[in-house]
Amino acid sequence: MITQDQPNDCPCGSARTYAQCCQPWHLGAAAPSPEALMRSRYAAFVMKNRDYVLKTWHPDTRPADLSLEDSPQWASLQIIDSDAAGDTGRVHFRAVYRSGGGWGYLEEMSAFVRENERWLYLSGDTTEGQLKPGRNERCPCGSGRKFKACCL
Repeated sequence: MITQDQPNDCPCGSARTYAQCCQPWHLGAAAPSPEALMRSRYAAFVMKNRDYVLKTWHPDTRPADLSLEDSPQWASLQIIDSDAAGDTGRVHFRAVYRSGGGWGYLEEMSAFVRENERWLYLSGDTTEGQLKPGRNERCPCGSGRKFKACCL
């Protein structure tokens, strides 16, 4: 599991700084792969960058409006698998979040399409669930520490 550990780390958990990772995509550069776009979209959700999320959503499936004000507190992102072939791609990911006093996850198999040399999010099959970590298990925030010594 990957998470944001330092203030200048990219929220997507790549272990690079925001300036070296998702910031160029947020500023208008084209993401080079579906995984890079997925990571930058996750970072945009963390940062509540609504405009970027909508801009990178395919117009055929994009909602008319989107509010991120009631979004959960995103904690970490895990890329399970990703690939691309021609102008289509997919990314399987799991994002962990804090909800109230507990933890939850959103797992999705996302579909992407490339149009005019830009990757766009098309759709996703999602599942959500609740995480109930034990005191001696790794913390769901992605720190690598035991839950009892981190976020308990």
